[in-house]
Amino acid sequence: MAQAPGTGTDPGSVPLLVACALGIEHVALRSGGGRRTLRQAGGAVSVLRTGMGPKAAERAVARALRAASPATAVLATGFCAGLVPGMHPGDLVVAERTEDAAGSTSCFATAALAAALARTIPGRTVHTGVLAGSDHVVRGPERATLRETGAVAVDMESAATLRTARAESAAATRPVAAVRVVVDAPEHELVRIGTVSGGISAFRVLRAVLPAFSEWHRTFLLPRR
Repeated sequence: MAQAPGTGTDPGSVPLLVACALGIEHVALRSGGGRRTLRQAGGAVSVLRTGMGPKAAERAVARALRAASPATAVLATGFCAGLVPGMHPGDLVVAERTEDAAGSTSCFATAALAAALARTIPGRTVHTGVLAGSDHVVRGPERATLRETGAVAVDMESAATLRTARAESAAATRPVAAVRVVVDAPEHELVRIGTVSGGISAFRVLRAVLPAFSEWHRTFLLPRR
């Protein structure tokens, strides 16, 4: 069970809530060894498993943030479906904004986050753009339809997570972001046997992301002059 963000931290610390949906995502994040790095950066980190789908994400994130420091930053992560031809399992997607039927949410310090990921996980392509939200698994022709809207990837929880995080912030200024790891793409759909290795690749990348999240976190922990 993830500890509530902010619990047991110094009053001046700024905690980070990292939200994912699936058990395998939770295992990857917690086994990656980056939690200590985040604590050393000056704020506590909590990895929250929300459950699958936007409604589950809304409920879990709202509950966690009501017990958290008002300054808690929120980063949605996990796996996603790539929409752009040429994407490969293990590619990273940094959302410039998330977008679903309920609206869009702009992300904080996107360029800094993308640069941190490129340094932390060299050799992996980092894509930036719109991350679409869906209430179901997207396959086949529906990928092309979403791509026509300008989205580069799709998942089920990021849009709901970030929208809820902003709704739980009175000033609507809470830092939020979304980073997803491509687990399948137009030429590499999971229904194919050959994508088993792609899933392993995506898992390994997700295990390595927390130090980059630490760098992003420090962009608003640094003293203001």
